[in-house]
Amino acid sequence: MDRLVDLVAAELGQPVDPRAVALAAAIAARYGEASRAVLFYGSCLRETRLDGLMLDFYLIVSDYHAAYGKTWLATANRLIPPNVFPFEADGLAAKYAVLSEADFLRLCSREADNVSVWARFAQPSRLVWSSDDAAGRRAVEAVAQAAPTLLALAIPTVGASSAAPLDLWKAGFTLTYNAELRAERTGRSLSIVDVDPNRYERIGEAALAEIAATTMSPDQAMKHWRKLQRRGKWLSVVRLAKASLTFAGGIDYLAWKINRHAGTAIVIKPWQRRFPLIAAITLVPRLLMKGAVR
Repeated sequence: MDRLVDLVAAELGQPVDPRAVALAAAIAARYGEASRAVLFYGSCLRETRLDGLMLDFYLIVSDYHAAYGKTWLATANRLIPPNVFPFEADGLAAKYAVLSEADFLRLCSREADNVSVWARFAQPSRLVWSSDDAAGRRAVEAVAQAAPTLLALAIPTVGASSAAPLDLWKAGFTLTYNAELRAERTGRSLSIVDVDPNRYERIGEAALAEIAATTMSPDQAMKHWRKLQRRGKWLSVVRLAKASLTFAGGIDYLAWKINRHAGTAIVIKPWQRRFPLIAAITLVPRLLMKGAVR
């Protein structure tokens, strides 16, 4: 896996806006010695102006007890990872998800029981802060598991192990988008690859070299994907409900994101801000019925 790890390390090490680096360091400082690495990901990587946007980070910690102490947050993060929190500094807004080093590695690999982490880190991201070289290496090694996971599960669904890497990427992302509640319009999963096909060719070829011949038939693969999709939808609702307790203003952020991606005009009512948990639970089924999220 040396070639793939080297490619991932080079990508993670690419420079980003210094304000994003400062924001990551400030997030890490909240958790002191428990903080191990911070990764910057999402659509903001491609933006030159960050004002008015919501930046996305993953904070990797040594373990949940070290990060939170003896609080319910540690239990919630362990049982239903990740926890998600808002953050603002120097005029920028962000949200960050918290995972332990062990969970991050597991959720980037084939051992994961849902797609949410490896689907994101099969896409470009940046390692913008680490506590030391060892923490940085562990983050790189975890991220390097994501692309092989996605492609290995995509191969049997296209019916040909010799399929072109870009076709496998597109098949994989289409399936992962169906495994979460998504506000993006149909076709968004394909545009991910079209933004930088050279990147996906390069990473894809290195990842495919690490994948053993699949023993999964197309029917078995689709059965496995349906299981991931059922679990992913359920987890999306549970995480959304949990975020209403950890994310001040989370219900407004949810409405903003859906309006932005799906072209809707959701307006949050005062009672929904007072009771965000109830609002989150009641809002999602309505959005599913209207097709605003899938």
